Amino acid sequence: MVGGSGGPPVAFLEPKGDAGLFGPESIAWKVHADFVSMMIGGISSLVLQAMHPRALAGVWDHSTFRDDLTGRLGRTAFFIASTTYGSNEMALRSINKVNAIHQHITGQDEFGRPYSATDPELLAWVHITETFSFLNGYQKYCQPKLTPTQQDQYFKEMKRLGEMMGAHHLPATLAETECAIQSYLPELHYGARAQSIVNLLDDFPTSALSKPLLKLISKAGFYNLPEWAFEKIKQPIPGPIQRALVSSAVDLIAIPIRDALKDGVAAHARRRVGVIASHEV
Repeated sequence: MVGGSGGPPVAFLEPKGDAGLFGPESIAWKVHADFVSMMIGGISSLVLQAMHPRALAGVWDHSTFRDDLTGRLGRTAFFIASTTYGSNEMALRSINKVNAIHQHITGQDEFGRPYSATDPELLAWVHITETFSFLNGYQKYCQPKLTPTQQDQYFKEMKRLGEMMGAHHLPATLAETECAIQSYLPELHYGARAQSIVNLLDDFPTSALSKPLLKLISKAGFYNLPEWAFEKIKQPIPGPIQRALVSSAVDLIAIPIRDALKDGVAAHARRRVGVIASHEV
């Protein structure tokens, strides 16, 4: 995710030649460079994650998510940026920091069942819902779309990151990811806690000036969900006209955002490894 900190992301310029975990030829560099579709994918992944009671419990008990949604999403965005575009040292520092925090996150979910943030099963759920949602958002809202081979390559690349976070037996293709998500469906529950998260995302807390933009991004995030999820969250599946209207609106608002972020994290990382983007020629 290449969105904005307060200034140019100069930390991504060093050390020269360090390709990081993935490198500029990776599909991860391509997918994660688009801030708009990553925001959309981030919303849908949070909805999916909220439906797993033990995964949600860690956020519910140990996070500022409900009181500081923007801050939480900003920290997640930096983690994605640092692990995708950062040097090897930056990426490992971010991974080690999150893994260390996870060591202290334990408790009981809303049904009294124990959970731990280091549980490989929960880490896998977070990983597969994020990667699926990010790729789905990219395919819906970016051009040109990825080929089936490129889509599978994305999951193969991201599998490495998920394993570094402690997840096991992660899928390496789109088909395997969809199958893995299906295997979790019996564990999902849309109770009061999950409903409060969905309501928060549906009515994103922000300033009046940013409200229309974030309302659209949130709507697109919900439309980015797999069809089975709508029944779970008790919402109707959007029809073709609704989807087309939202897609057209996202296309319009994405133009100035993408232009403003041309010199963001991804561009700085390309300079670090000596690759020049087409808009820089």
